[in-house]
Amino acid sequence: MVNSRLLSMLGRSKNAIVACVLLRYLALAGSVWTTVTLARLLGQLVTSQPLADLPGFITAVTVATPVRFACLVAANQLGHRAARQVKSTLRRAIFAKMIRLGVSHTGTISTAEALQLSTEGVEQLDIYFGRYLPQLFYCLLAPMSLFAVMSFSSLQAGLTLLACVPLIPIAIVAVQRFAKRLFHTYWGEYVGLAERFLDNVQGLTTLKIYQADEARNIEMNRQAQRFRAVTMRVLTMQLNSITVMDLVAYGGAALGTLIAVHQLAEGDITAGAAITVLLLCAEFFIPLRRLGSYFHIAMNGMASSKKIFALLDLPEAESKQSTLRGAGFQSRDLSYSYDGSRDVLTDVRMDIPPIGLTAIVGQSGSGKSTIAAALTGRLTSYRGSLTVGGVEIRDMDPGQLLGSVMLIDQRSHLFAATVRDNLLLACPTASDDRLIHALDQVGLWQVLAAHGGLDALLTENGVNLSGGQRQRLALCRALLFDAQTMIFDEATSNIDVESENAIMEMIHELARTKAIILICHRLANVVTADRIWVMDHGRVAQAGAHRELLAVDGPYRRLWDEQYALEQFRRPQETLA
Repeated sequence: MVNSRLLSMLGRSKNAIVACVLLRYLALAGSVWTTVTLARLLGQLVTSQPLADLPGFITAVTVATPVRFACLVAANQLGHRAARQVKSTLRRAIFAKMIRLGVSHTGTISTAEALQLSTEGVEQLDIYFGRYLPQLFYCLLAPMSLFAVMSFSSLQAGLTLLACVPLIPIAIVAVQRFAKRLFHTYWGEYVGLAERFLDNVQGLTTLKIYQADEARNIEMNRQAQRFRAVTMRVLTMQLNSITVMDLVAYGGAALGTLIAVHQLAEGDITAGAAITVLLLCAEFFIPLRRLGSYFHIAMNGMASSKKIFALLDLPEAESKQSTLRGAGFQSRDLSYSYDGSRDVLTDVRMDIPPIGLTAIVGQSGSGKSTIAAALTGRLTSYRGSLTVGGVEIRDMDPGQLLGSVMLIDQRSHLFAATVRDNLLLACPTASDDRLIHALDQVGLWQVLAAHGGLDALLTENGVNLSGGQRQRLALCRALLFDAQTMIFDEATSNIDVESENAIMEMIHELARTKAIILICHRLANVVTADRIWVMDHGRVAQAGAHRELLAVDGPYRRLWDEQYALEQFRRPQETLA
């Protein structure tokens, strides 16, 4: 069970594997030396001969035992080092692959599966590289060497044991054919369970709100039960195969012992030779027996490696060389479908200038966020034309596009680190003074200054901040990035009025020098926009300034009237409260 692609991951670690095998072989030589001298000494005791081999035995014990111990310790360390280097190489390869796949990676692999493969999946290869591979190559040397030593004592017993040796690899190959499908099923259930668990943990608050947590708990239990069942099948297979290998190993050792005893009774070999065979019979199958025990764990690593390589082999977008020549978007007959059967955008024609405030509004499901995803390069399989600075987005290098177009939405992630660390992601060279100035611009510095300032620690996704503070911090980070185009996709939803007003003031300030695209449902925030595009069922229904759109009976006016009536209804209720 040697995978050439996995071996290619060894790189310079091949030397560590070779050294590991040689050290194990040296330890075996020390063990054989001690065993042979002990057998001769025991033979002399049995036949009442002078103990001529006693000094040799004492020398073997005092020299070979510490050398053997040191070799085995060093071999284990080398194997661990080789495994660690390969695991690090694989994790870097996975991370680099996810970066190359870009922001649209979720269309090909889920985040949970990528996380599972880069952690537990890679970890499963520790035994494969650290134990299994060195033991495999060692087993190519050990049986032949033991046979050569044993043949001087009993050639017949040595040949018998050597004939039994291939039975263990044959058993391993037979198990491997059956185990491939089983481990594939095992990893499928494992990854599926991990995906569902991560999804449920992330949505636990929603499940609690709708009192659906018990139903999800039952569903998770069923999935966990399926995983338990397939795990037990794996363990049963491993136990059965170990039993077969034990029968071969112990049966072969017993057969060799019987032959040596028979030869001793017939007077064909000496007592010392018979004891040598007896002691070496146990040593003969230990390397292969140990290989069999490592094999089952290594099979799990092999199964995970197939999924890792499947991830690394995912098709990537061709390298794009088009150079961005300016800002400003233009779409012509832009259409897009998520499932290939129903268009969520249909023949969208839109012009967004390189400077100024442009708003895209409409009812939920009208296609606003889909346009935002297309503008940031997340949806490259669109039909029609979508250009930025005169360059087709699908033909652009994603890194270059993301360097000039910034999306700020409710999902802007804040890392579990200090405020400074989160802000330096956007501008690694920014000084503390510049960071403080940016925080002050969004009205957040006074709040943070009282709680540690730039060294204030954020929990995962900034949950120790209010919704408005999180959005302000995300806006501050976007300001430091200084992209030419900024897209605000419902960035002021579900936050307090004070934060909403602060963010809108900053948006209007930015619109003086940049292209600002404001995608929102609340029309009160877009009345000052230079141009408003009204989406309705994936199409552009209207376009114009606020006053122009209110002057005609259309989707915009109806949506405005609905929101105005709702806000007028709320105000008396708030006054009474």
